[in-house]
Amino acid sequence: MTRKPFSPAHDLFRDQVRRFVETEILPYHDDWDEQGVVSREVWKKAGAAGMLCPTVPEAYGGSGADYLFSVVVIEEMARVGATGPGFSIHSEMAAPYLESFGSDDQKEYWLPRLVRGEAISGLALTEPGAGSDLRRMTTSAKKTNSGYVLNGQKVFISNGQLGDVFFVAAKTKNEYATDSVSLFLVEAETPGFKRGRNLKKIGAKAQDTSELFFDNVEVPHENLVGEEEGKGFFQLMHGLARERLTIAVSSLAKSEGAFRETLAYAAERELFHKKLTDFQNTQFKLAEVQTELTVGRCLVDRLLEDYLNNDLSADTAAAAKLWTTEMQGRTVDTCLQLFGGWGYMWEYPIARAYAEARVERVAGGSSEVMKSIICKSLFKKMDIKADFS
Repeated sequence: MTRKPFSPAHDLFRDQVRRFVETEILPYHDDWDEQGVVSREVWKKAGAAGMLCPTVPEAYGGSGADYLFSVVVIEEMARVGATGPGFSIHSEMAAPYLESFGSDDQKEYWLPRLVRGEAISGLALTEPGAGSDLRRMTTSAKKTNSGYVLNGQKVFISNGQLGDVFFVAAKTKNEYATDSVSLFLVEAETPGFKRGRNLKKIGAKAQDTSELFFDNVEVPHENLVGEEEGKGFFQLMHGLARERLTIAVSSLAKSEGAFRETLAYAAERELFHKKLTDFQNTQFKLAEVQTELTVGRCLVDRLLEDYLNNDLSADTAAAAKLWTTEMQGRTVDTCLQLFGGWGYMWEYPIARAYAEARVERVAGGSSEVMKSIICKSLFKKMDIKADFS
């Protein structure tokens, strides 16, 4: 299928990224799984290859490329299950807040470092008692004469062990309100900042995911993201369409990768003196998966065009995230079934794909949250009153 949004320049970049993944990531990924973290060296190599923050303007060390170059990196990593390096968290979910809302000084200092992979970034939002409802967070930022003092705890933070700088959401006033949250840049070397344990997960074992602790962490006024306090909720909402489209892109590519593995296995596997592909049940199951992937590809590529044209709404992005992640769960489960007992063995990529598919329906907003967003938008258009509290 010809993919309309992409150009020959994107295809050339895809070839380069694919070679990088095959030579600099896949040979080491099993070791990273065991260690629970990737090497810092691969970040620097990815930066040198132009794979980090490609949309950052040239003035700040980036390529000034369009979002499709980011998509290429996401897809090429996802299709082979290279979930260890948290490049998309860094490039698509953290750095864009600096691009959109950072001061000139913040951008001039941090963006070139993020592009080169010299500094690794993370997004610290979730807390033990506050996930989707950010207004429930308890991490506080109290204003002082010299800046702010942060206290609190975050959890499930990607790039938590390797991260050099984190975009931290904290309350600048103690209220359950959207204007109570602000974003701050917090460097990992700041006194009072502490990394917790590297959390053990069902999947994506090489991706470092951590607790973070803030014990009287002092940051200067200059580390506030944006010109004034209380804009954190707005800033986070501003980036959600891109983040959820990014998850949809990744989920679809992971599903396609799992399907390719399954086709290759089914074509070789013999059962009752026949190839697995000779059985009608196998043929029908493969046809069902192919149909879902085709629908998903049409959806995602259409929404990529919408995003490039600044025409992707929050509810449509939520729908894409909902559908693709649920589809990923269905299709990977179907694929694993065709592997039989071998599909349950961790050494087989399909087993890892199955384990790693589960988090997609939770991370970046659960499926239930996506449904709520979609329904709110629907009811608003239809002028239907309902309680969404």
